[in-house]
Amino acid sequence: MQYVSQQSAISQPTQAVPPQFGYVILVFIYSWVMLAYLGVKVGIARKKYNVKYPDMYSDKEPLFNCIQRAHQNTLEIYPQWLIFQLIAGIVYPVTASLFGIIWVTSRFSYAWGYYTGVPEKRKIGSYGYIGFLGVISLSLVVAFKTIFSP
Repeated sequence: MQYVSQQSAISQPTQAVPPQFGYVILVFIYSWVMLAYLGVKVGIARKKYNVKYPDMYSDKEPLFNCIQRAHQNTLEIYPQWLIFQLIAGIVYPVTASLFGIIWVTSRFSYAWGYYTGVPEKRKIGSYGYIGFLGVISLSLVVAFKTIFSP
């Protein structure tokens, strides 16, 4: 990748990123929508099941716990996904974006399975490993290409 001056990057931001990186940005926005959706679902469930802050879980309402856990589990892995998505997207924006769409969409499926109150149904979202492992693999390729490039 070619380095550009700060002034050049400000006046022409598309030169600071690879062509088609906009797809990666759109996937980040899609992931923000997914997190907002999961967060709103927890907020609605808090009111419905009367789970007051600072309590994370309920001793009385297992369905609330499923809704909360779907959101919490996503938050637990989200920072790692963001980093791998960014690294992969810098060199392979289209492929990384496809993997990102798979992962983000799987988090909806995961949550909807969990929202049934039967935790095992969360596994409907396990296809997300394709997306997650995909961006990890691309990140490894980027790392080795960077290390071993002339």
